[in-house]
Amino acid sequence: MFLDLLIRRNPGFIEAAMALHQSGEIPANAYVLDLDAVERNARLIQDEADRLGLTVFAMTKQIGRHSGFCEAVQAGGISRSVAVDMACALACDRAGLKTGHLGHLVQVPTREAAFAAAKLKPDYWTVFSDDKAAEAAAAAQMAGRNQALMARIQTSGDTFYRGHEGGFDAGEILAVADRIDALAGGSFAGITTFPALLFDPDTRKVRPTPNLDTLHRAAEALARAGRDSIAVNAPGTTSTTVLAALAEAGATQVEPGNGLHGTTPLHAVEDLPEDPAALYLSEVSHHHGGKAYCFGGGLYIDPVFPKYQVRALVGSEPTTTRAALRDVEVPDYSAIDYYAMIDATGPDAPKTGDTVVFGFRGQAFVTRALVVGLRGVSTGAPRVTTIENGFGDLVDWPGSFRP
Repeated sequence: MFLDLLIRRNPGFIEAAMALHQSGEIPANAYVLDLDAVERNARLIQDEADRLGLTVFAMTKQIGRHSGFCEAVQAGGISRSVAVDMACALACDRAGLKTGHLGHLVQVPTREAAFAAAKLKPDYWTVFSDDKAAEAAAAAQMAGRNQALMARIQTSGDTFYRGHEGGFDAGEILAVADRIDALAGGSFAGITTFPALLFDPDTRKVRPTPNLDTLHRAAEALARAGRDSIAVNAPGTTSTTVLAALAEAGATQVEPGNGLHGTTPLHAVEDLPEDPAALYLSEVSHHHGGKAYCFGGGLYIDPVFPKYQVRALVGSEPTTTRAALRDVEVPDYSAIDYYAMIDATGPDAPKTGDTVVFGFRGQAFVTRALVVGLRGVSTGAPRVTTIENGFGDLVDWPGSFRP
């Protein structure tokens, strides 16, 4: 879905990745990042947020919490992360991107709260229940801190992905705020939900969910009770294009993730300010039954669109010509993606060792793919920075070995 966008708007990135793979510097089964473009995108988002008075926390899970990505985001002016889980917080913190928001989407495990409070020291910590609020506050008190706590709220009719449900009853937010304020080591700081915005594939537009109205109504109730300086955290499908609408709806905090590398659903159907800065790279392994099999491992294609024909660029030389495009069959999500199958008909059939480039909205942190940072694409001198796993750990990749 995003391959056409990459070809049109960042062809040099594709060609650099293919050349570096063919020279042995990028492994197969790798998410590759154009860190120059990430830095530019971060600056665009931060500048627009500054204009609107919004606080920005960067989401890094989609690209495996890569340290170079964290550094590029900081160079673009965003100084804090939102951690989807503790692993995310640890990787970002190690890379210098400190924790702005912890506990949302994934709550902090009970026996990890003390570490989170003492070592990560998040600016905001989201809790879904009184039990989790008490844990966070007690951990902060033990660390000699007072922790700003945000309440995840929900009400009947709100939209949640299955398995994401949870939170305080929005109709009881005044009592929730009072209970959190009564905790030693904690104080009520605001409200949050997810998703506040979603892409509508029928209209091809980003629309507010019922959750955003729930946030707005809860914030109004809090303001009437004298709590008019709270944080209102409204993540979901975030890019420069939607920031004004979020600010108008009362949001004070936004959390771009895919927007930082130009792969929100809206980027696939409209040319937005952010450039595409991520691709998935593989290599032809073997042939069978008229198909060229390429290595998998990172073929988790985030299902934000109805199923579509996946395509890839395939070649032994850097190319963005559409003649190099091939239809690809990707295994169903119920199977392990050891390989994908490329159409191998015609005179220019893929050869073993050919580079394969996909453009899709990925989620590197749930795969076994590596993540590779590139710098210098914008200046015509691309180079690999680091190769890391999905936890942001450096990998001693054997392909870099030269006898």
